[in-house]
Amino acid sequence: METISQSFLNFIDQFGYMAVVILMAMENACIPIPSELILGFAGYLIFDERMTFSGAIIAGMIGGMLGSIFAYWIGHAKGRDFVDKYGKYFFIKKSHVDLAQDWFDKYGIKAVFFSRMLPVVRTFISLPAGFAHVNFKQFLFYTFIGSLPWTALILFAGLKLGENWKYLLELGHEASIAFVIIFLLIIFAWYFKKKKRVK
Repeated sequence: METISQSFLNFIDQFGYMAVVILMAMENACIPIPSELILGFAGYLIFDERMTFSGAIIAGMIGGMLGSIFAYWIGHAKGRDFVDKYGKYFFIKKSHVDLAQDWFDKYGIKAVFFSRMLPVVRTFISLPAGFAHVNFKQFLFYTFIGSLPWTALILFAGLKLGENWKYLLELGHEASIAFVIIFLLIIFAWYFKKKKRVK
């Protein structure tokens, strides 16, 4: 796994933004490549002045959206049986799809937004959205607004950690939960501040 991870890092180091687009597309198409690896290293490259923050966000979002659209299309066009039968050949675990399905069954289209900042579910939520044939424009909207804060936060963390960016990989899912809490606190603070101004 370490050798594979290093090959991804070399790919990003050599091809920059295009590599971020491709790897984020793969990750969001349910291929298990940690976004902390991709975006964390991209954050380090921003720190090292080999990327810009805006460029990395754009690359990450383009890749994430393309991969999510592909996964949605697979779910929409081929259905759950196809994914259960052939997903294993692309390292897609049935248990991960089940987890995403449970979230979608419970929260509907809104799960596409909230789950983008949660471990495991964020990668697979496009599939049950496709299974359910949800409105494509709504799917794109919730995917975008859910993916943007996650992408920005991981890049920012990689930037601030600098040469210690790999700490993100050690934190793993705990980092995901921490970032969700931070994001929610920011949203609540903004909401109550706005409400106070209205009064």
